[in-house]
Amino acid sequence: MKLATLCLMTSLTAGVPLAAFAQAGYPAKPVRLIIGFPPGSAADVVARIFAAKLGDGVKQTIVVENRPGAGSNIAAEAVVRAPADGYTLFMGSIANTINASLYKNMSFDFGRDLAPIIGVALVPNLLVVHPSMPVRSVKELVAVAKSRPNEIFYGSSGNGTSPHLSAVLFGSMAGIKIVHVPYKGSPQAVTDLVAGRVQLMFAPASTALPFIKAGKLRALAASTAKRAAIAPDLPTVDEAGIKGFETTIWFALYAPEATPRDIIGRINSASVQALADADLVQKFAAQGIEPTGGTAAQAAEFTRSELGKWAKVVRESGAKLD
Repeated sequence: MKLATLCLMTSLTAGVPLAAFAQAGYPAKPVRLIIGFPPGSAADVVARIFAAKLGDGVKQTIVVENRPGAGSNIAAEAVVRAPADGYTLFMGSIANTINASLYKNMSFDFGRDLAPIIGVALVPNLLVVHPSMPVRSVKELVAVAKSRPNEIFYGSSGNGTSPHLSAVLFGSMAGIKIVHVPYKGSPQAVTDLVAGRVQLMFAPASTALPFIKAGKLRALAASTAKRAAIAPDLPTVDEAGIKGFETTIWFALYAPEATPRDIIGRINSASVQALADADLVQKFAAQGIEPTGGTAAQAAEFTRSELGKWAKVVRESGAKLD
């Protein structure tokens, strides 16, 4: 992640009414953390591990609420419309910065209507295929796909998600035509992949690993720039021959834009401590998840960068959704 170092104090205090700083008792009740994907998804795994530690830090229960659908747009909009009091937070992801350009008629502006709090985690995508596919490398997969245009189906966790756009980018760079089958989340997509209803997927490592270990899926490569720590023997897509290919699932914490900056600062501080907790780091690592962290200003700069990056990819791919 390329995160610019900015002044945290300026970002937390500029333009904030003095009355906002009077809310020293926050949080005085449980906090909702809404995610846009179903139980068992990478977002769900990250959110539940993180929420437990964040709750310890703020001395309140963080209730994780799954609202899947529309590539996480439904969940994001629910948080945008929620009271800006710090009691409704959003676990945003790469999907949201993709959606900002992918969907034509959005009822909110992700970059404007949500305030970034902190980067939470990175999760590598693994390129996996059903064992019935006669391929054991990216090179062999590309060769088969070129001989069978529009006959190979790939699953994703929904339109506009990282697994979807990773496959779009892969197809474009490899010069192959494969057919998209969207699901409401990565667990459902992986279930159909294991059953052979689709043939391949860029699946979150946290979701795919148990099936890879059980021999129900075959891993060909990691989507990251460097080899994934959870699967160091697996080459990257770049190493496997698609030069310059890189996609990573990331998650970050957001609140409604008007949330007082002292509350955002309190959540950021507690989150920094949570992400440095040895137990959290161990649990993340077991799932192939890397904690990130940083300041609210860094999270805002990274969000702006991702919005620009994926706008270019969506524009070049020609993909659009209503």
